[in-house]
Amino acid sequence: MGWSGERRRYVVTIFRVLLVLMAVVQTTAFQGVKLKKKEHRNAYATMMYMGTPRDYEFYVATRVLIRSLVKLQVDADLIVIASLDVPLRWVRALEEEDGAKVVRVENLNNPYKGQENFDKRFKLTLNKLYAWSLVDYDRVVMLDADNLFLQKTDELFQCGQFCAVFINPCIFHTGLFVLQPSQEVFKDMVHQLETGKENPDGADQGFIGAYFPDLLDQPMFHPPLNGSNLDGQYRLPLGYQMDASYYYLRLRWRVPCGPNSVITFPGALWLKPWYWWSWPVLPLGIQWHENRRQTLGYAAEMPIIIVQSIIFLGILAMTHLARPSISKLCYRNSDKTTSLIQTGLKFIAIWSILAAYIVPFAIIPRTIHPLVGWTLYFLGSTALSSIAINSFLLPAIQVFVPLVGIFGSLLVMAYPWYPNGVVRALAVFGYAFCYAPIAWGSVGKVMARLQVSLEREQFLPKLAESSPPSGFNKLY
Repeated sequence: MGWSGERRRYVVTIFRVLLVLMAVVQTTAFQGVKLKKKEHRNAYATMMYMGTPRDYEFYVATRVLIRSLVKLQVDADLIVIASLDVPLRWVRALEEEDGAKVVRVENLNNPYKGQENFDKRFKLTLNKLYAWSLVDYDRVVMLDADNLFLQKTDELFQCGQFCAVFINPCIFHTGLFVLQPSQEVFKDMVHQLETGKENPDGADQGFIGAYFPDLLDQPMFHPPLNGSNLDGQYRLPLGYQMDASYYYLRLRWRVPCGPNSVITFPGALWLKPWYWWSWPVLPLGIQWHENRRQTLGYAAEMPIIIVQSIIFLGILAMTHLARPSISKLCYRNSDKTTSLIQTGLKFIAIWSILAAYIVPFAIIPRTIHPLVGWTLYFLGSTALSSIAINSFLLPAIQVFVPLVGIFGSLLVMAYPWYPNGVVRALAVFGYAFCYAPIAWGSVGKVMARLQVSLEREQFLPKLAESSPPSGFNKLY
């Protein structure tokens, strides 16, 4: 038994030694991984600042952009140049949930805000110059938040000291450009801001364009096959910053001077791809939202959507149940104020119908998915229209004709088999031409029915006259 006990102790000792060795090996391996963690030499950067009514929308767009780059597994750091007034909860979300590095900066003073052609929404876009201060990186690709990536573009880091795309024949676009960070260049840019360097538009586009005036004369960028970095300035192929309007003309992306990598949306302010109403007016809206669905999701907007849906359904139910009561509002023809009251009631009826089609646009969260947004819009318009229908005894079919027309126009625009954008535009025009007489006829019928309802003296009984008590007619 003594020998057996010694043997047991020996086995236990060996087992303990093995456990210690395994722990040491695991710790060493873990430390080795940490030590060997790759430090990126390049970065994709974008910027955020506060002070516009659309701050939240661009915050969402920035997060979708960052997450789309993560999804593409880009070999670079992701930087957000954020002004000091960006809310801390947004900063934490960008860092902890999206994996971005947030660089806090003070807003650069814009000396051009007094120019006649200055647009106030570009007041802080000169913060983009901070990209040149990111000297920890060899190359930085600076991006606007409204870029939609179709594929990874890491080859851009091989470009020179400054590279950009000419989506305009003579002016390069600053929605995407490559730069080599330099503290000297950054300080010189700030100095030229302070001395009032000429700037055509007072924004980043005009200033950077004036700072690199000879880019149009530079050679086209072609990434070296050996992976080396180029020196100098280069023009980037159009495919790195394709204007979405090109797609709307051709309804396809195949640009012959590709690669077809990045789409930008520099057009109409209220037709950015994250607005739910931008699709199917602009076909690419659904593609941007599909990108968001796969990355950021819509959890932030869903509580509001649920509450609004319940409210709209409640309005439908209440107006249906209360119809016998809310329709008892008329007046006597013998009143001296009959004409004035009729005019006022017509005005209220017309504006209540218009409000039914306008209010949902104002209250539905702008960045929700288009399919959810349009569904909620139709529900809201139906609910609000029912108030006018039941209050003024209007014909439901004629009141809903505009809603049917909107739905039909969406179907025409969403039809996926048009050969090009011109045919699509002609189809929409043809639909509008055929629909216009129907809409005008429904307006006439609504006005005629409203006049009949008013003349039936069912509204606004004279306050001086009280209804006889029940049983009065039986006694006399």
